[in-house]
Amino acid sequence: MFDALLLRTFVAVVDEQGFSRAAQKLHLTQSAVSGHLRRLEQQVGKPLLQRTTRSQQLTVDGERLMAYARAILALNRDAWTELTRVPFHGRVGIGLAEDFAEPRLLRALLDFAGQFPGIQLDVQVSIPGTLLDLLAQGSLQLVVGSLCETAAPGQLLWSEPLVWAGLPQSVAPLPEPLPLALFPEPCPYRAVALGRLAKAGIAQRTAMLCSSNGALRAAVLSGFAVAPMAVSQLGAGLCALGAEYGLPELPQAQFRLFTASDADPAVVAALTQVIVEYCSSRRSAL
Repeated sequence: MFDALLLRTFVAVVDEQGFSRAAQKLHLTQSAVSGHLRRLEQQVGKPLLQRTTRSQQLTVDGERLMAYARAILALNRDAWTELTRVPFHGRVGIGLAEDFAEPRLLRALLDFAGQFPGIQLDVQVSIPGTLLDLLAQGSLQLVVGSLCETAAPGQLLWSEPLVWAGLPQSVAPLPEPLPLALFPEPCPYRAVALGRLAKAGIAQRTAMLCSSNGALRAAVLSGFAVAPMAVSQLGAGLCALGAEYGLPELPQAQFRLFTASDADPAVVAALTQVIVEYCSSRRSAL
């Protein structure tokens, strides 16, 4: 069965006459668009485009699939429009952990709001513990963030390792007590990191209390501290410190979507689709 996201990318590449313009239209990176097309070709087992340095043309199989792709996407849009034909009105509070507050998701939410002029989306960015408290209080209707070692009922979007972030040129042994860069409570990464260090009998100190991912990265990039991070957040200049440093293993970071029990089911379903599609494209780009 074909993934609608891959078909949408395929159609956009052809309609926009290139990967770069397709990436702009879909709010993706060019490498993500290339990855989507590569996955689609792997599913079909045949090339769909003949590429040159200046252009690309559909193969015979590409032309056949294009006709089906347009029909599938059109039916998908028609079904969605028909089944969600409700007058969305009012305010919807959305809580985002900072690593989700990026342009692609915000543009997708803006596009959604543009389809329903009666709806107002208010976004709040904070640490997951704070956002979940606001969800319980009724101030937010949806929250997207990551937790560790949880049985919380939120929809699992994906999971990945939580690691100790440090510098590639770090030399063992690490300083004692271990200098940490952490978010304030109630941060799930903070709680699990401190718990694992205590269980391992490793002394630590909070060398830097951070309020943003930028500050957390600066602390680690400067060598001022190490920090618990999801592996996808390491980025250039950082690495996961291995077992040779004597640090305890950290659990998986679980990225989840939480919704309020009294939120409008139709609005929640529509926004969930937007967020899940964003997460699918984000994971493809990693």
